[in-house]
Amino acid sequence: MASPPQRRSVEVSAFRPHPWHGLPVGPKPPDIVNVFVEITPFDLMKYEIDKASGYLRIDRPQRGSSQPPSLYGFVPRTYCADRVRKLAPAATRGDGDPLDICVLSERAINRAEILLRARVIGGLQMIDDGEADDKLIAVLENDLVWGQARDISNVPPVLIERLQHYFLTYKLVPGEQTQARIDRVYGRDHARRVVRAAIADYQQAFGGG
Repeated sequence: MASPPQRRSVEVSAFRPHPWHGLPVGPKPPDIVNVFVEITPFDLMKYEIDKASGYLRIDRPQRGSSQPPSLYGFVPRTYCADRVRKLAPAATRGDGDPLDICVLSERAINRAEILLRARVIGGLQMIDDGEADDKLIAVLENDLVWGQARDISNVPPVLIERLQHYFLTYKLVPGEQTQARIDRVYGRDHARRVVRAAIADYQQAFGGG
């Protein structure tokens, strides 16, 4: 008589965890991190996480015609405070949010509120109204086109230009001067420092290992 199949032990949450505080930062930070996706390249609305409930909420419709050139979200259990601010010399404070991240993927992904793993390859040192508002750049782990990238130099410069253009224009109001600027495009080494700083800022602000 055949023995019954063994059950696999799987850790399951009885309730939906908060995407910022209840999900792990990733399997191998600062190189491979988890990403909670808020916005896709198909969105003309600006969505962001509601910090109290953990659900996505509408922040605002996009005023202009710019569309995100990549998936856009944040790394769980990160926080942009003083350690992140110190890595951006022109900033006066961190923006008080989880660390933003853009993820390149060859195949179109048109759903938000999904969790994925990404490899960090660089970032944009963005200063928005005096706040450090870094935008990490990553590639979808095991992506068939971008998965071998290890540094920002491994992707075409035009993709980085599109990301810069988007973040410099997505809040633009005709007749008003933007408060956002990008001081630096950096590679993997500095991006790893930013991730570590954001993890340490989170641990100081919210506790946990």
